[in-house]
Formats: sequence, structure tokens, C-alpha cells
Amino acid sequence: MRTDLRIVAAAGTLPEIHASGGLAARRTGQHTVHLIGTAATPLGGDELHISVTVGPGARLALRSVAATIALPGVTTRISFARWVFEVAEGGELDVETEPLIVAGGADHRAVTTARLAADARLRLRERVQIGRAGEDIGLWRGDLIADLDDLPLLRHRLELGSGTATDDALSAPRALDSELVYPDDRPVETLGPHATRLPLAAGGSLFTAVGSRLATTASPRTPRGAVVSVPATA
Repeated sequence: MRTDLRIVAAAGTLPEIHASGGLAARRTGQHTVHLIGTAATPLGGDELHISVTVGPGARLALRSVAATIALPGVTTRISFARWVFEVAEGGELDVETEPLIVAGGADHRAVTTARLAADARLRLRERVQIGRAGEDIGLWRGDLIADLDDLPLLRHRLELGSGTATDDALSAPRALDSELVYPDDRPVETLGPHATRLPLAAGGSLFTAVGSRLATTASPRTPRGAVVSVPATA
């Protein structure tokens, strides 16, 4: 199944939503949209294409109502998701969806692209867990690409789960908590034994934490006011 979702936020009006496939969205506040699953997706063979555009001076908070579960399909384990975020001059985007659970030995691959104007604001948080309770198999690969106007801001790839280069039967992580913040001028910060926030050369920061389960990973500490503060409900 192919899923296409497009959200456009413009200053002075409610966000515009276009959706087809296994994912929909609902306006839950003046500047807030929640993602809602309408079918079991992603299954092996599924493709998700999600596009979010924030116009000049607009702001948007993107949330979800429940965790997403990736499952293997009948003929393939692999599913794909492509996320594109565009934030124009003076725009603000805050993205924090519920975790992705890669279950049943599924293989989910995500490519996230963020294109920001120089004075845009972004907080993008992603959480991934390999396996449900009692499961330890599954694979996730995530590419995070961010540009600041014509300047590269970040090129980042992580792999998590069984069969990856860092997989180890004794101590390999199975959970990830990641957060990209722009702008952000904080220095290098260690938040736990496997959690670090690193400044980016062009501005902003990238927080990364890994662990056995999401409950054991350190959470990012983003100062109040560092990004857009939008209520989750009206």
C-alpha cells in the first residue's frame, strides 16, 4: 500500500490536510495536527510519503495519537517511509510523534529531509524501539538530511537492530531517542552513559540516546522557549 499525506500550514489560517492510504491527520488546535492511522501500516512492501510545509511566519506542532507498528509483509520484510519538512522564513515547526515499534522481525527504512530558511525554527524528535515485549529481532535504518537555505546542516544515518554493523548479542541497543533542534547554541552535553547532545557547525544541535528499551534511554532537555511552544490541543 502507498500512503500519501501532505500538510500545509500558513499564517492566519488553519492547517490544510490532504491524505490517502493508511494515514490521515486531524486538526486538534489552531496550530496543532495529530497523525491518525486508518489502516495497518507500514507492512512489508508499504511506502509512506509524508510532506509538511510551514509557510512564512506560520507555526505548526505535529503529533500522533498512538505508536506506529512496523510489521513484515507476506513477500517482504521491508517497508519505507519518506518524510519531508519545509519551513519558510520566520516559520516554526515542532515535531514529536509517538514511537515507532519495529515488530515481528520487520525491516523499516526511513529517510527524513528538512529544508529550513535561515531564520526558521525546528524541533524534530524521533523515537524507535526494536521489538515488542519479548521480541529482540527487527531492523531500522534512518537517514536524516537537513539543509539551511543552500548550506548543508546535517547528514546523519543510524541503524538499529539485528544484523547491523554494531549488533552484539550481549549489549547491542534496541532503542533510539533522537532530537534535532535549530537554532540552538548549547555546547556539547552528556546526558547519560549513552546520550549526548552535539552542536552542529552551521548552528543547531543533535541529541542521540540509545538503550535496550525506550524507558531506559535518557530524554532530551530542551530549554523552554528554544523552539515553538504550541499546545497539543485547542
